[in-house]
Amino acid sequence: MASVSKLVLLLLCAYHTLVAHAGDDLGSYYMVLPAGSLKSATVNCTDHKVSSPSGGVVTVPLHHRHGPCSPVPSTKAPTLEEMLWRDQLRAEYIGQKFSGVKGGGVEQSDVTVPTTLGLSLGTLQYVITVGIGSPAVTQTMFIDTGSDVSWVQCKPCSRCHSQADSLFDPSSSSTYSPFTCSSAACAQLRRDGQGNGCSGSQCQYIVNYGDGSRTIGTYSSDTLSLGSNAVSNFQFGCSQSESGLLLNDQTAGLIGLGGGAQSLATQTAGSFGKAFSYCLPPTPGSFGFLTLGAATSGFVIHVRMLRSTHVPAYYGVLLQAIRVGGRQLNIPTSVFSAGSIMDSGTIITRLPRTAYSVLSSAFRAGMKQYPPAQPRGIFDTCFDFSGQSTINVPSVALVFSGGAVVDLASDGIILDSCLAFAANRDDSSLGIIGNVQQRTFEMLYDVGGGAVGFKAGAC
Repeated sequence: MASVSKLVLLLLCAYHTLVAHAGDDLGSYYMVLPAGSLKSATVNCTDHKVSSPSGGVVTVPLHHRHGPCSPVPSTKAPTLEEMLWRDQLRAEYIGQKFSGVKGGGVEQSDVTVPTTLGLSLGTLQYVITVGIGSPAVTQTMFIDTGSDVSWVQCKPCSRCHSQADSLFDPSSSSTYSPFTCSSAACAQLRRDGQGNGCSGSQCQYIVNYGDGSRTIGTYSSDTLSLGSNAVSNFQFGCSQSESGLLLNDQTAGLIGLGGGAQSLATQTAGSFGKAFSYCLPPTPGSFGFLTLGAATSGFVIHVRMLRSTHVPAYYGVLLQAIRVGGRQLNIPTSVFSAGSIMDSGTIITRLPRTAYSVLSSAFRAGMKQYPPAQPRGIFDTCFDFSGQSTINVPSVALVFSGGAVVDLASDGIILDSCLAFAANRDDSSLGIIGNVQQRTFEMLYDVGGGAVGFKAGAC
């Protein structure tokens, strides 16, 4: 693992300016941003294009599901309180699944947890557009690093939600093929706890999610189109019955980016290599991207990736310290010993309770010029910015194993006038690096090299 010590990346976005704030108790680094930048802005959707590199690399645009440029008509966006409630369900479910692990979380050597790890789908925020079949049928799909099995709604469907794209009809694709019950792919599915027996001679899959959602259908293969690139024999679930929150969206399904055998990242490793990356945009009105075959060079910050043979979907990291205003907080390294996972589907980063308490106190001290505001959901460190044209926000940095320092953009520090972090119930629970803190970075998952990379200001 390549590590960098004493590294401070000052994120210079269009509306983020880093200035010295001499004499402050917390150090010298502050971000000055317009108060209006805390709200999402709309954009001209024709102004943003994502170029696809050549030579074994494919890049596709990534959108926020509720943004003005989303390829699916947006259902009503949840309120902040609704979003945080759903996020808490997902975080608690992940925590419960890891509660049986020795030490409570990610171990540097391995992790042992139950093999059936469902998740809440209500927090998924980012979608890409792909094609399935021959001829290709356009489908808009969620992405999720916490899922392995990809699936799409298929005809005939006994219980499917309405979707913006045409429902995929396997009988109309010349390259569609259901797996037999005796196939190696079906055997792997059963070993991973996601097999659901047979229907006739066809392999059936089932994925249960932590919020009660469920998808059931035929495990199949077909051609997957990503931009101008085609992936032959892509394995996915042909969903024919669903329940739960799945019934409340306009998307066609889900693309799994986990580390298991069924995920898109694993299936395409032979064609694009064992590395992928994405950039989550700072606002719903911004564009991001997903890249398969991402170049591992150009990432100054590399963090050791922790993996599990029992739950391969997750990509773990080890947080060691937190800095506020350029000064490292007094948090014992042992507080972070449970480890953390990187998760695109969890919105808010979860910290050990002791670490969060110290962070909250230090951040409040750096924001003492602003009146406190009432807590909002799981957010308890909120401020009243009424009448302010600009806001001075102390910088916040996450320090990972090996000394790698990631300075967050302001989008990863403040969300709707609150500190965008939350506390776990205790220090033994698994931490989660959520998507708010990942925004604007190109996040590299170098599975082959065993590292997670951060590249600032990528979208």
